[in-house]
Order: sequence, then C-alpha cells, then structure tokens
Amino acid sequence: MEIAIKLFQFILSISILVLLHELGHFLPAIWFKTRAEKFFLFFDPYFSLFSMKKINGKWQYKFLSKNLPDSEVIEVNGKKEEVPIDISKLPDNDWRKHPEQTKYGIGWLPFGGYVKIAGMVDESMDTAQMKKPAEPWEFRSKPAWQRLIIMLGGVTVNFFLAWLIYSSLSFFKGETYTDITKFSNGIEATEAGKKMGFQNGDKIISVDGKPAERLENTSINILLGDHVTVNRNGQEVTFPVNADGVAEVLKQKEAKLYITPRVSMVVDSLATPSSQASGLAKGDKIVGINGKKTAFFDEVSTLLGENKGKTITVEVERNGALQSLPNVSVDKNGKLGIAIDTKSIAKNIVTNKKYSFGEAIPRGFTRTIEALTAQVKQFKIMFNSKVQGYKNVGGPIAIVKNMPVDKSADGSFTINWTAFWSFTAMFSVWLAFLNLIPIPGLDGGHVLFTLYEIIVGKPVPQKVLENAQMIGVIFLLGLMLLIFGSDIFKVITGKL
Repeated sequence: MEIAIKLFQFILSISILVLLHELGHFLPAIWFKTRAEKFFLFFDPYFSLFSMKKINGKWQYKFLSKNLPDSEVIEVNGKKEEVPIDISKLPDNDWRKHPEQTKYGIGWLPFGGYVKIAGMVDESMDTAQMKKPAEPWEFRSKPAWQRLIIMLGGVTVNFFLAWLIYSSLSFFKGETYTDITKFSNGIEATEAGKKMGFQNGDKIISVDGKPAERLENTSINILLGDHVTVNRNGQEVTFPVNADGVAEVLKQKEAKLYITPRVSMVVDSLATPSSQASGLAKGDKIVGINGKKTAFFDEVSTLLGENKGKTITVEVERNGALQSLPNVSVDKNGKLGIAIDTKSIAKNIVTNKKYSFGEAIPRGFTRTIEALTAQVKQFKIMFNSKVQGYKNVGGPIAIVKNMPVDKSADGSFTINWTAFWSFTAMFSVWLAFLNLIPIPGLDGGHVLFTLYEIIVGKPVPQKVLENAQMIGVIFLLGLMLLIFGSDIFKVITGKL
C-alpha cells in the first residue's frame, strides 16, 4: 500500500508539471497562430492509451489506438524519398486529414509529455515536413521573437507554478522548521560532520556569509557551500567545508542528520528488561558515568561506547537531586536500552511561522529562488572528484521511494499533502532549470539557436538543427537509460 501511494503521488505530481509546462508552449503557439498538431501527457511511441480530436465541429475519441504515419516513402527518379502523406487522398474520418486541429492524448510512457508544433525540429525528428516550403502557420515561418516566447513558455510556467505553490503553502500552512538559533548548547556532529570541520558545541552563525536560521536549509546549504562561520568556545571561527566530509555525508545518506542540536540525555522510556532493572526512571537526566561528567548526549554515547558489555555506575539528576545508580548494564552495542525525551527538545527549538497574504507572496518568490539556487549549486558536488555526487543521482525509482507519506498508529499510510506540494514546487523549479540547459533536445537548445539568430541576423542552417537535435536526443536518451539503470542496479544490490 505504501509503494502504491508513493507511486500515485509521483504520477500525479509529474502529470501536473508536464501538463502545465506543455501548456506554457501551447498557449503562445496558439496566440501567434502557430499550428500545434499534438498535445500529449506522457510519450506515445507506437500507440496511445487515449486520444481525442475535434473533427467537423464534433469531438471524436479513441482508446488504445495505434499511431499512423505522417509520411510515406515514394520513388522519385529511381530514388526512394520520404515525403508527407498526401492528405487529400485520405478518407474524411481519418484524423490525419484534419491537421489544423490539435490531437490531445495520454501516452503510456510516463517520462514526460510534449506539444508537437508544426514546422519545428523536435524530438519527433519529423524531417519530411521540413523539406516542403514553410507555411504561414508553421513555427519556422514565425519571427524569432515569437519563437523565443513559445520556447520559453514552459520554463516560465514552471517558475511561476513553483512561486504560486510556495506562496500558498506559506499562507495556508505557514512554515514549520527547526530554529538553529535556539540551539543553546550548539550542535552535535556525526563523524562525517566532524570531518567536514565541525566540532560538538559549535553554534552555526552563517554559511558563505548568509545567516543560518533553519536547520533544514542550513544542513543542505553547508553541503553545497564553501565556508561556514561558527561560534566555537566563545570565539568566531570560519573554516572551509571539507570535501571529504561532504562525500562521507552523502555516502552515509545523512544529508539532514550530520548536525543535530546538542542536548542532555533525559530518559523518556525504558525499552529493555536490563534498563528497567537498572534503577533508571522516566525524567532522569544522566550527568555522569563512572565518575566522569556527561553534560550532553554525545558525551554519554562516547563513554557507553567505551564500556560495551560492562556494568557501569550512572549518576543522574532526579527531581533536582543527584543520585548514583551503581549497577547499570551496557549492551554489546554500547546502548542502555532507553529512549530520550525528544518531544521536550522539539518543543524548544521547532518554530511554526505564519505569513499574511501580503507576506506570503514575496516569501514564495524567495523560496523559489532558494530552490533554484540549490539546484544550480548541486552541480558543484556532482562533478567534484572527491565528493563524486553523481554516484548519488537518483532516477524515477529513487524519487518514488522517497515520496513523502504519513504512517498512522494503526500502520496505515496516507498522503502528506503539505510535503507533496512542497515536492511538486521543488520539482517544478528543477524542471525549469533542467530545460534551460542549452542542450539540443531541451528547450534551452532551441532558445540558444533562436538567440543566435536574433544576434547574428540569420537562422541556423536547417541541416545543423536536425543533426544537433539528433545528437541531443541520443544523449538525453542515453542519460535517461544510465540513470534508470543505476536505479535498478541499486535496487538489486540493496543500495537504494
């Protein structure tokens, strides 16, 4: 049931983003009287799950219909040539006879979607039409500035969609975050965190000169940043983020756990028979082990690790008085078998900030820019020779696995809609950024060629466009197979 809910969320999110992204291309194309031949959610190689088209004023529908060719091969002067089908010879009920109407549909391959615009070299590689003289309703016959607007429409919609979602979340739900400025005892760092340059007790002031407030953002910003400034033993210290530590954090999959608030160890419950027989009680604050003072959780953990499988004396503070417990057993893993009071900790450091309508709009814009900046900065660690972040790149399977769900006390799973919309907004920004990369096959490739035409004053040769598009499509398909294959390998080896 859990995987079904996660898969549903992924498909729903992708569907929303793809439909609106393609609508961003479709609407300006229609405004500029450019013919849009197809508008599809998901790809439809060979056949489509559903399609519809308005023929002679009436909507017609098809289910599980095979794709019919738009071109045919004929022999001219002894040579075979691919040419567009002569639609005048087609029966009136053949949808191909009515290219002026857009065919809408749903494909079966859920890796995106597309709008097929007449007279445009795209991933369909329909070059037969391009051999004919340009028609006034074709993309290639439109002024460069109109073509640029059509190509930028998708990423523009993605950006504004993210802004709208983030603003709505801030207004209706507020923002719940862990306030790092309330860490009165500083942070506790894992071994990977210490390798990055942190010490237990550090109070984080800023990352790359920007004030640190939210732990959730700060922990990610540190991985993507260059320098961190902390208050260490009363002195302000700035140090570079060690790439070996970043690599270790990613390897251990603890991107949000390598720094946590430094807290005392206060007993909340006793989970094992040995802990129940130890004399420990709910509310006890452990302040010493074998005569050594332990003010914080990390100090207790260190001493317990040194006494695995042994019996120790634990000093606790109970109801304001000190008490010694002489026969407390430590298991072979260096644990006492207790749970600490996390609710009291969260109560002191977790903040829920509310925003008015007027405040939520600029806040949504800021969150969108923060998400975009994070996407750009990820390339820093992705191609770093030490960090090797590319090894942690996940595809569709990894994304589905990490989709947010809530688990209730009875074991049932439900959708966390706040987390779902946060993910959708972040993914919308990611799609906008990805599509702007100037690679043929992506919107950014078309934008690059159009900008070249505007600057130079003449279009890129048609053959160059076709070859570049072919190379881009092959590259993107190869990259997609590589990422998807990596997901499958990780599933098989248990690393996902």
